[in-house]
This record gives sequence, C-alpha cells and structure tokens, in this order.
Amino acid sequence: MRLSPRIPGRGCLQAARFFATSVATPRIPQTIIEKVVQKYSVSLPDGKIVKAGDYVMIRPEHVMTHDNTGPVISKFKSIGAKKIFDPRQAVFTLDHDVQNKSDKNLAKYANIEAFARAHGIDFYPAGRGIGHQVLVEEGYAFPHTLTVASDSHSNMYGGVACVGTAIVRTDAAALWATGKTWWQVPRMVKVEFRGKLAPGVTGKDVIVALCGSFNNDEVLNAAIEFTGEGVSALSIDDRLTISNMTTEWGALVGVFPVDDTLLSWYESALTKLEQRTFASKSIPPPPEHPRINRRSLDALRATNLTSDLGAQYSSHLIFDLSTLVPHVSGPNSVKVSTPLPKLESQQIAIQKAYLVSCTNSRVSDIAAAASVVEGKKVAEGVEFYVAAASSVVQAEAEKLGHWNKLIAAGAKVLPAGCGPCIGLGTGLLEEGETGISATNRNYKGRMGHPKAQAYLASPAVVAASAVKGFICSPNSLDATSLPPAGAPVFSIASGSSDAAEVPQAEEPLFPGFPAAFSGRLLFAPQDNLSTDALYPGKYTYQDDITLERQAQVVMENYDPSFAGNVATILPSLSASDESTKSGVVLVSGYNFGTGSSREQAATALKAAGVPLVIAGSFGDIFKRNAINNGLVCLECPELVADLTATYAKGGARGAGGREGELTVDKGHEIRVSMTDGNVTLRGSDGEKTYKVRTVGASVQELWVCDGLEGFILKSIR
Repeated sequence: MRLSPRIPGRGCLQAARFFATSVATPRIPQTIIEKVVQKYSVSLPDGKIVKAGDYVMIRPEHVMTHDNTGPVISKFKSIGAKKIFDPRQAVFTLDHDVQNKSDKNLAKYANIEAFARAHGIDFYPAGRGIGHQVLVEEGYAFPHTLTVASDSHSNMYGGVACVGTAIVRTDAAALWATGKTWWQVPRMVKVEFRGKLAPGVTGKDVIVALCGSFNNDEVLNAAIEFTGEGVSALSIDDRLTISNMTTEWGALVGVFPVDDTLLSWYESALTKLEQRTFASKSIPPPPEHPRINRRSLDALRATNLTSDLGAQYSSHLIFDLSTLVPHVSGPNSVKVSTPLPKLESQQIAIQKAYLVSCTNSRVSDIAAAASVVEGKKVAEGVEFYVAAASSVVQAEAEKLGHWNKLIAAGAKVLPAGCGPCIGLGTGLLEEGETGISATNRNYKGRMGHPKAQAYLASPAVVAASAVKGFICSPNSLDATSLPPAGAPVFSIASGSSDAAEVPQAEEPLFPGFPAAFSGRLLFAPQDNLSTDALYPGKYTYQDDITLERQAQVVMENYDPSFAGNVATILPSLSASDESTKSGVVLVSGYNFGTGSSREQAATALKAAGVPLVIAGSFGDIFKRNAINNGLVCLECPELVADLTATYAKGGARGAGGREGELTVDKGHEIRVSMTDGNVTLRGSDGEKTYKVRTVGASVQELWVCDGLEGFILKSIR
C-alpha cells in the first residue's frame, strides 16, 4: 500500500481531482448521477448536456481490479500497451482467493504486485481486505466522483454518494492504456424511502425486501437514486449494504445523497486516519491523506450536488421503511424474500452460517452478531464462519471486544477476503446442506454444492441462527416494536418522470462512421436470446477458431439455418452510397444477449455480415462486448412490437414465426439513419418510419477503430 503526501491532480484538467466541483445549472435538468457523469465525460460536443441513454467517453477517477488483474495484464500486453496512462487512476486489491496458498496462486499474486510496483500503482495485498471496502476506507470511492471496477459489486460505492459501476476486463485494459473507456448512461430510477426502520430492522432487510417486492425488472440496467425522508435515518453501513446489493436487484448504479449523516461519517473517518500514527504535541502530524483530508471534506460541504427540479426519471418507486420487518432471502434466489416471523415458524435447520463479504462484515455488523452470541455457543452440528471486510475492520472489532465474543462462541475465523461468498476456500456448503449467510448472492451452487440451499439475512439473524441451529430471530428482537409481519408497503408512482422526455439532439458523426446502416431485415421473435444461443458453448474455448468459422456457427443453438441464410442474402445487398454500411440487420426481442460474458456472441454476428442488431433491450454485458468489438446495438421497442404482432406465431415472441420458422425473413428492407435516428422499413405492404436513439461519438470512434482494442492502439501510438 502507498499513501504518499503528493498533492492530488492529473494536470490542469484534473486539478481538483478529489474535490466535488460545482456544475452550473444546465438548461436541461439533470439528476445528480447525470451531473457526475458529465464531470467525468471527455470529448463532449460543445454545449452537450449528458442525459440517460447517451453514449459517452469517460475518464473515471479510479479503476479497481482484484484477482482478475492477471488477465487484464495479459490483455494490456497483448494489444501492445507498455505504459500505464495514469498510475494514480488504477488500484489493485487482492481479495478473492486469499486462502489459496498454492505455488500457482502465490506466483500469480507476486506477478500482480511486481507489475504494480513497476508502474507505480497503488497495491493492497491479500489480507488487507475486500477491494470494495478498501476503496471506501481509503477514499478512492468518494462522494460525487465516478469510480469503476472489474467487479459487479462496485455499485457499493453509491453508499458514500460515489457513482460506482462495473466494467469488463477489456475496459480495464483500455483504462490502463488510455485513461478512458466508453459508457452508456443508464436510465434513471428514483427510489423514495418513507418512514423509519423499526428497532432490529437493518439495511440488509431493506434490500432483501426490495429484491423480493420489485422483482419484475423494475430497475434492470438502471441507475438508482435513493431519496426521501427515510434516507437520513439509515446509517452509512446500511447504505453500503443496500447499494452493494442493488447489483442483485438488477441495477448498474445505486447512489445515496450527501447529507449530514455522511458528512459526520467522513469526519469520523478522518479522525481515525489521523490516529493511525503516533502523532502528538511533540511529534509532527502525519502526511495528509491524499483523498480523505480536511480540504476534500470542506470542498464537499461547499459544493454539494443535488438533482435539478424537473430532472427526468424512467420510474419512481416508493418503499415505506416503517412497514418492514426482518426479511430472509431464498432459498437460492434473491427474488424470493420472506418475512422472518413467517419463516421462523418452520424452524429450518442449518449446518453452516456465514458472516463474511463486502456486504455485511463491517464493524457494526460484527458488533450486532457479537451481541447476539455473547455468553452462548454455536449450536452442535453448525459451523459459523466469520471474516471481516478488511483488516482495518477486524482491528477495530478486536479493539472494541466484538471479535473475541464471536471466537468465544465458537466462530471459525477466515482471513479478510471474499472466500465462501464467491465459493472459494474453507467452509463451502456441501451436498444436502442448508446455510444462512450475510453475503449478497445465494444463487444455486455459488457458495458450494448445487444441491445445497442458501439463504441470506442480516448479521444478527445469521448469528442467532448459528446459535439455535435453525433460521430464527435474535432474542433481543422485540416483536411488539415491529409492524405487522406481512409484506412491506411499496408502490410505483403514477408519474414515471418529473419532466417530459427531452429529444436527442443531432450531433456530428465521427469521421469515418456510416451515416446510415441498411440491408435485409431478419426477425428472431424471441426474448432472452442468450449468448449460448448466439454462439454455442462448445466453441467458446477453441482459442484458434477463425472469424470465418465463427460466422458459420453463429445462432446455431437457436436457428441452425441462420448462418446459411445470411450468407445467401449478403451477395444481393449493396450500399446506396459510400456513407452507408450495408448488411443483414437482425431484430429480436428483449434482454437480447443475456447469459455468459463470451464476446464471441458479438464477434460471430459481425463476422457473419450483421453490422447492426436492433432489440427491445439488451443484456448489459453483451452490449459492452458488442460495442467493444464494433457491433452496433440499438433499441426500438415499437419496431419489435409491430413485427411481433404481424409475424410471430400467436402474436407473441417465443414460438417462432407464423409459419413455424425460427427466423422470419419477409424480404423487408431497412435503413437506419445515424444522424437523426429515423428507421425506415420497406416491405410489400408499404413503408413505415420508427425512431431510435443513435450511438454517440465515443461508440462511433470505437467502430471506426474496429473496436476497443483498435482504439487503444490508436491512442497509444
């Protein structure tokens, strides 16, 4: 770890690196998240106001990688990069497989540390803690900044009002080499908390109940802004837990506001940092922390950002905290949540309990569990595993006496790291076992055997269950102080936004990007068309497979005739002019490209002669892989609805076309203008026009460079 006294900054444009800078009130209202993204966007057209749906090139404050730093190093080197664009931007934290002492893993860790030292990158070794917790403790995730990580739980930074979101490994390599990568600003969702939590109800109960209450993709691929009177009574640890699990809820971002609670928390954090040394009246004070310091906190108070009146939201969800009782998630699904009083009556026996992970292993969590087990013993036949979120957390818990209470009760200590949460190391669930955990995911097989059952709950409930041997509430929970044990009160506001939608302004095209895409339309009337359907798994790890061969097997698991049909159509297509890109345009339903992260699902379509895919919506990782490889993705629900009504069997997606075909080809010609978003569909029954939001200059430049790797090469040359 390096904590240097250097003055933060990356040149003139980044002189206020760790300070929230004020944004002049724009002509078009923005949410606080849009304002932060505006601040970190580069190469925007003059006067451009960043809004949801925009594609922008971002230069985030920091990019964190963990055990996956090794593959990112390989990617970085394979594209010819030799120098880190900004060593202060990158952060390495080893946290996932920290129990693994094999020569191979130790060598991997040593190579990552050597790379960090060679390039002057901040490095946190195995045992320091889980990366997300470290980034909060050390101020890399700071209010009103944008910090990304190659891990899905970077949403957690929103608990301290930082816009945190996940990236893929190729993005991380691009950030190392160029300092920037692209991002599509998600749709904005307002989540309003009303009322106040009853005693014994926690932030974990809030997010477990949210996942179970709003479980119809209400926040899928969205950026959540938490608001309302109920926010002020939530501790920062509760907020971090809620933001952390917005990932499981389906969101890409989950941000709480800067308020007195957060400012007081930072004042306390600053005091703790200053007390790390032996400074006294006779000993000079320690060097100023580069991120959490008096100057940065004063600047935050002076320039606090808020959403504008009239800012636009795609949805407004309301949740009454005062109606919530403790909840349990599962088994094996975060979308199934049950009030604890109802579940407790079933006396579900457990064999393992876990107080681990970046979700709920902070000092307050450990204290809550310790108060439950004090003077008691873990039940016979139950193993109770504990691991602090970081070494700093463990040290404070030890100092306060909480840690020893857990050990005295029979808890088994694991090193600060991900461990069982990610299915690595000691104490995994075995076949037929049931476990309860304070972690964030209970997907089938994640924490051990696929024939085990996993539940999620708050630290106090986990500890109580470990002591009694079945899922239950702690003795300290006063049922008379709780609301009725039914479902909490929640709703969706009738008005989905605070203002009318702002139309997309025409912007100049990046030189070399087509003014339009045109060609034959093929329609796959199917929702949730997975990456395995697009590119079979049996080819995924054939590293020597050519693009020509990828084109021959594309869509094989969905429609074996697709590749042949495309190959037959292509010779008959020609662009109307040099500024038009011709090819087959594939149209499909919602959540196109869901499933695994294999990038060949995108490269195979492009290699087959499909330069453009239009869908109702896309799986986020597929969209990233597509754009990173020069495949354009556009959303047009109206076009999908019309094609479904006209050509899908029974007027619904999922059963092929009316004539039984998996891919519908009626000879329609389609032209998509990339300047104004007009989509023109021509067929035997006439012509119809639709509208789409086009891609911005950042994505256009990637297309011209034949993808992100080409963009990196261009940048470093």
